[in-house]
Amino acid sequence: MNRRAPMLPASSLAAMILLLAGCASPAPVPDPVPDFDAEAAVAAIRATGTASGGELDVQPLRDPQVADLMAEAEALEAQRLYRAAAERLDMALGIAADDPNVLQRRAEVALLLDEPDQAERYALLAQAAGTEVGPLCRRHWETALQARRAGSRPPDDAGLPRVSGEEMTRRREACTVAPPPRY
Repeated sequence: MNRRAPMLPASSLAAMILLLAGCASPAPVPDPVPDFDAEAAVAAIRATGTASGGELDVQPLRDPQVADLMAEAEALEAQRLYRAAAERLDMALGIAADDPNVLQRRAEVALLLDEPDQAERYALLAQAAGTEVGPLCRRHWETALQARRAGSRPPDDAGLPRVSGEEMTRRREACTVAPPPRY
């Protein structure tokens, strides 16, 4: 026996599909994530690095050519010419590749360029090359924290620490050290 199922006209089938589609619940819309404000983050980093009179603050000697390039970068950054500022800092790093001040400044400019992975990497390189106390130390860790907030992933570079945000906060706070007593 050859029985065939009754066929619905195409218009009825299309109407039924539309009716069923109307019953489907819409996909949930995620809450909007606020945009990362890089300029505010860099201002917070620099505020964290303000020295107080009652702490140890180590200042390394600086090559005059590096100091000139850093001054140019600062002037370019003030004009919001971040890419040009990064180029000057990269030139300074070509002269003094492990200068923690230059690495730190380059990390901050990387944030301004929306390069959070690079910002964290430069901050951790600066921390490794610099001292573990004082305002500059706090800036390194605050930069790494801000880079994470901006969406950076921990660096895969050999020798750079893979540190959690909580550990970064702890290390930032540990940077504040009283100076040795003077007699």
